[in-house]
Amino acid sequence: MLKELLFALAVSVLIASPSFAMAKEGCGGECASCHSLTEKEAGELLKKTGVTVKSVKQAPARGLFELLVEKGGQQGLFFLDYGKKHILQGVLVDIETLQPVAAHKQNLPQPKQVTSIDPKSIPAEHAFIMGNPKGAKKLYVFDDPDCPYCRKLHVELRKLEKIAPDVAIHVMLMPLAMHPQAYDKSRTILETRDQRIFDKAFEGKEVPKPTRESSKAAVDAIVKFANANGISGTPTMVMPDGKVEVGMRDAESLKRMLEGK
Repeated sequence: MLKELLFALAVSVLIASPSFAMAKEGCGGECASCHSLTEKEAGELLKKTGVTVKSVKQAPARGLFELLVEKGGQQGLFFLDYGKKHILQGVLVDIETLQPVAAHKQNLPQPKQVTSIDPKSIPAEHAFIMGNPKGAKKLYVFDDPDCPYCRKLHVELRKLEKIAPDVAIHVMLMPLAMHPQAYDKSRTILETRDQRIFDKAFEGKEVPKPTRESSKAAVDAIVKFANANGISGTPTMVMPDGKVEVGMRDAESLKRMLEGK
């Protein structure tokens, strides 16, 4: 499944790249001699996303600039076409090895292979609670409202509420740098504590802008904890016994996992 996804990402990026057109026009030299982009210029182009551009390099795929960006204490990559009109989010994948490639690889945090976390160490005071707040079993879900897999999991968590009434689902909002709108959405969810706004955010709908600094501190605390404990992707779940499970599950599977089956 993972290899198929990475391959699809690689193909979509390569097809979108202007290098396909340039091959016919005879551009085969050093790309940097014709195409340049400064950090300042990149920052102006990406102003609406709210990210800070830390570095600009030529991407491993011709026709793209690779931008190391930061937002909410997290770093990630954007790709900008040479026409400076479109940005791509995600990863570039080498077709031969099916492994991610990046010009800024050394600048990105290398994920740890985490298998368990002490649930008591999780900053649960910043969680958004689903299910039964007084439930005997506690499930911790590190989520990003703009992550497509988190959105699918959200539907399953709503089902889990009904079939596992003794579970308190602690949603730890962890916006990824590759989703520039997710940070403000996460803040708004924690500010309002409104189930309707929470659902709208995970349905891809517009939600109000955040207004309180306290929500910024809360989201930053979750992100800091995740980074320190090897949680680098969403969704990531921590079971009541501390076991870490990465990736979405359906409601029935989650119920069995919570029952230790």
